[in-house]
Amino acid sequence: MPASTVRRPVTATELRHDAWLAAGMLIAGILSATLGSVSTIYGGEHPELWWGFVYAAALTLPLALRRRFPSAVLVAVAAAYFVGVSFRIPEVYVGNVALFIAIYTVGAWVADRRRAALARILVIIAMFVWLMISIFQSATSGDDSLSQEGPFSPFAAFAMIQFLINVAFFGGAYLFGERAYTGAMDKAALEQRTAELERERELTAAQAVALDRVRIARELHDVVAHHVSAMGVQAGAARTVLDRDPDAAKTALAGVETSARQALTELRQLLETLRTPDADAPGGSTLRLDALPALVAHAGENGLPTELSVVGEPIETSEVVQVNLYRIAQEALTNARRHGGPGATADVRVRYGDDAVELEVSNTGRRPISGRAGLGLVGMRERAASSGGTLEARARDRGGFLVRVRVPHSARSNEGTRA
Repeated sequence: MPASTVRRPVTATELRHDAWLAAGMLIAGILSATLGSVSTIYGGEHPELWWGFVYAAALTLPLALRRRFPSAVLVAVAAAYFVGVSFRIPEVYVGNVALFIAIYTVGAWVADRRRAALARILVIIAMFVWLMISIFQSATSGDDSLSQEGPFSPFAAFAMIQFLINVAFFGGAYLFGERAYTGAMDKAALEQRTAELERERELTAAQAVALDRVRIARELHDVVAHHVSAMGVQAGAARTVLDRDPDAAKTALAGVETSARQALTELRQLLETLRTPDADAPGGSTLRLDALPALVAHAGENGLPTELSVVGEPIETSEVVQVNLYRIAQEALTNARRHGGPGATADVRVRYGDDAVELEVSNTGRRPISGRAGLGLVGMRERAASSGGTLEARARDRGGFLVRVRVPHSARSNEGTRA
């Protein structure tokens, strides 16, 4: 049973659609009654034409409220249909359609399923009882239009056709209504689960941000705060003895300079650690470009045959650039293994140029199914930007994906001067 068992409220748009439906059905009913009267479908034995207009209105106008009061509309339409057919009003098409819609609506919109089933079953039983009575009256009235002679006379065949048509008519209206209600409940349950998952995702993201803030605050306090505090004490001491003991002031100021350099060094290490939360600080990390052969071998061992090529003479780069280029290659190979499909292969190329270092990871296989950038691609762009470089990521025309990051030499040389 779906998690949601209550039908959603009727919208204003649906009410307007029902009003237009009722108006269209009314016009069709008036036209049908007029044509039926002119064609004398009952041999001319029928009430005056204006009764046909009243009958059409009684059948169709309640449909404007079919989703707001489905059970009452079914009773009203069924009663009008019963009276109209009993008095031989010359309209035989729109009434059937209106009754079908009314039965369907009860099945599709009444939240109390027991009441919905009871209302439809009672109407269907009443209609079949009335049909049996009509067939019996025709059989005993002496009407010679259809012969009743033989074990399976034309009259018996006609009665069987009437019975089967009504079974299909009422059974279809009942089953279609049930399917519509079940589909609506499944959709409501899916929307509810989607909303819950979205709320959980937002809550998880907020918690992650809060945890990161706590972590950063703790690291900043432990790593930097004591250096800044020492700088304040030393600067105050230098100011106190500046006039009467310049040598002591110089010593104190030298201590301030040393503390500042140590603070910048440790702050830089802290920021690098925060950029790579799943590894040690880059200064003591093995996540460097010279670790790419092991990464390529790991990809091959896990179902993605990968080739590595290095173009140019390797140049020394900063620790942050080393870590970021390694992580970009790692994420690109992970995506290739995840989305490339069976038989996909990959190539990793490192180019050392005169003005830049370039990393390129390309793979064969399927294109990504979604055109929306995922968290991995966002992370790669952030790593490229933090190294002063640019990143290109796109699907290849012949299949697969391409990731190319370029870090200019100017960005690499300035990296060591930034905290």
